[in-house]
Amino acid sequence: MNMQMGLQARARERVTAPRIGSRQFTLPRGIAIGMLVWTATSPAARADPVADDAQRLLGEYKCYICHADHEAKAGPAYADVAARFRARRNAVPLIAAQIRRGMRGGGPWHMPPRPEVSPAEAKTMARYILSLQQVSRHHVILPAGARP
Repeated sequence: MNMQMGLQARARERVTAPRIGSRQFTLPRGIAIGMLVWTATSPAARADPVADDAQRLLGEYKCYICHADHEAKAGPAYADVAARFRARRNAVPLIAAQIRRGMRGGGPWHMPPRPEVSPAEAKTMARYILSLQQVSRHHVILPAGARP
């Protein structure tokens, strides 16, 4: 019983934030810790500068017009490209070369050559493409607390 009362008292402790003007703000400790955890795990905190750079390049060179990370458009999804080439030791230079040279497929569409893309930029894009995982076509996201 004593221990339980101690835990309840601790839960009621307040974390004092700095003064803003003439006001002093306080938050219950649980809310303050929750906000800290949420901030540390937010997408902005997890941002990968290499992936951001690659996505910027893919947008700059208009690759996202025909491709998407996980959805086939006029061209295949990048995750599908990754699944096809991931097992190859030379996957990065191979994809980078295809980005710069272009590619003709079996269908009516082809990927135009992009000689303006530098070899280093093409490798950055290729590494990003290979980092993507396929999403199961039967994957269903349930609301929090729901059971399948």
